[in-house]
Order: sequence, then structure tokens, then C-alpha cells
Amino acid sequence: MSFFFKPSKSKTPQELVKAIRDSLNALDTKTICEVNSLKKALEEVEKNFVIMRVMLSGDGEVEPNPDQIAQLTLEFSKEDGLSLLMEKLPLLKWEARKDLVHCWTILMRQQVGSTFCCVQYIENHLEFLDFLVVGYDNKDIALTCGSMLRECIRVPTLAKYVLESPSFEIFFKYVELPNFDVASDAFSTFKDLLTKHETIVAEFLTTHYDEFFERYETLLTSRNYVTRRQSLKLLSEFLLELPNPHVMKRYIAEVGHLKVMMTLLKDSSKNIQISAFHVFKVFVANPNKPREIKLILAKNHEKLLELLHNLSAGKGADDDQFEEEKELIIKEIERVSGLPNLET
Repeated sequence: MSFFFKPSKSKTPQELVKAIRDSLNALDTKTICEVNSLKKALEEVEKNFVIMRVMLSGDGEVEPNPDQIAQLTLEFSKEDGLSLLMEKLPLLKWEARKDLVHCWTILMRQQVGSTFCCVQYIENHLEFLDFLVVGYDNKDIALTCGSMLRECIRVPTLAKYVLESPSFEIFFKYVELPNFDVASDAFSTFKDLLTKHETIVAEFLTTHYDEFFERYETLLTSRNYVTRRQSLKLLSEFLLELPNPHVMKRYIAEVGHLKVMMTLLKDSSKNIQISAFHVFKVFVANPNKPREIKLILAKNHEKLLELLHNLSAGKGADDDQFEEEKELIIKEIERVSGLPNLET
């Protein structure tokens, strides 16, 4: 465990980075094949990671030295420090990975002068982001990669790269992996990509509208309850709150999307019914509904009205507001169903 490792003497940031680099390089093919050698090499890595953690965040008694943190950040962003961390990550034990995530967060947020050195390094080595994404394929390092990736995509340029890279498409698979912990972590990253930087997301959805929503529909109609519920809730967050309303207006003008919401209104889960209502109501309340949308609402008005009358707010919800919104939607569906010449 980490607390067993106590540095015999303090290292300078330069010495520490060299020691980390040397201990990671020691995890070569020959060492991996020898159990005792591998154990010793991994212990050395873990010991150096503990020292790094203390240097970056203190030990509870001594506060970290800002100058040392800055120097450590500079040293790590030189040469192959960060690339070695990526390369050897699958070999590290749980304690070392935990310390690495802690240190990664601090290093990524550390500004030296006017530069975020580690961010700049990754901007020049974007393949790191692809590595972290596909890390979800390895359940041993999936959660570590997820934490490190979410820290990266706090930066707009890095989030934009992931969104526009082929790696992004793999998230539609990862969020439905059979391992619940890994799938949940992947969904957390997926959510951050679609909510952290609204302008970038709006631009991405405008450019990749068709392919994105075609893939997203597979999540909304998934046989997995958790996937349906999470993706429906996320849809409301990134679609209805975008700074550019163009994407939302296009979405609520399409019959296919309306039909998906109508199906979800019939879901066996009340939570999903409620979430579906909050998207469905935007289709109905749209003052510029296309004729095709009106026609679907009119043809299905009896079933829709029955569903809505039987729908009540979830536990802890604002009942009065929900009932008021529901009443307005019911009245609008009744109005639309009475319009003449819809089918001609």
C-alpha cells in the first residue's frame, strides 16, 4: 500500500522525474517475464508515484512547494515523461494507478507562467487522447483512463479533438458494455463531451447532425433500461440548453424523433415516461410545427391523451409545475387534432 513507502531523502523535481522515467523504463519485456523482477520494478514505480503525490499535494503536515510543483510540471512535459506513463499504464497496479490519477489532475491544471505545460504537450500529441479512449476496452485500466480523459476534456481544444475524432464513435459501444462500472464511467465521459463546452458541441452537432442522431437513437431505444434512462436525460441536457437553437429546432421538426419520444412515453418505467415527456413537450409546444408533426399528433391524439392523463410527476418532483405543463400540452394536442384539412 502507498503509505508503506516513505522516501528516505527528498528528491528535487528533476531527480524525481528521472527516477519515475527510469522505473517505468525498467518495466521492459524481460522484467515482465520474471515474477520477482516485475514485483520489484512495480514497487519502485509505486514508491516514486507516492513521492510525486506528496510533492504535488503535501502529506498533511507539510504544504506543497509551488516552485517544486511548477518545476515538476515542466520536467514532466519534456521529452517522454507523459508518453511513458501512457505506455506503461496497463502494467501498473491499482495503488499506482490511483496515485497517477491524483497527480494527473494536478499536473493538467498547473500553469507555469502563462502556459499549461501538460495541456500544451497533449495538444501536440493528440494520440494520447485516442489511447485513453480505447483504454475502455481494457477493464483493468478503464476507470483510470476514464478519469484521466475527463480531466483532459475540461480543456476545450482537447474536447473538440475527441468529439471530431473516430474515437468518439466508439462511445456508443462503450456505454453499453456488459461491465456496469465500465459502462457507467464511459457514459460519464460521454456526458462531459456533450455538455462541458456548449459552443463546441453545438458546432459539432450542426456539422455531424445526421450521423450523430442516427447513432444516438440506438441508445434511446436500447433494451438496456439504464442506457435508455441515461441517454434520454442527457438528450434534454445537451439538446435543450445549447446556445445555438438551430440543432434543437431541426430535431423537433423531424417525425422520426417524435415517434421515438411517443414510444418512450409508453415505457414500463415511470422515470423514463417522465423524462420522455420533457422532450416530447417541446415537439408539441413548438409554434412552428411542420405539417407532418401535426399529422402524427392528430392521428395518435386519443392514445396520447390517455397516456398523458395517466402520467403523474415522479417522487420529489414539482407536481404543480408538471401538471400545469401537462395541461398545456393536452390542450395543444386537442387543438391540433381538431385542425381541418391536415391530411389533404
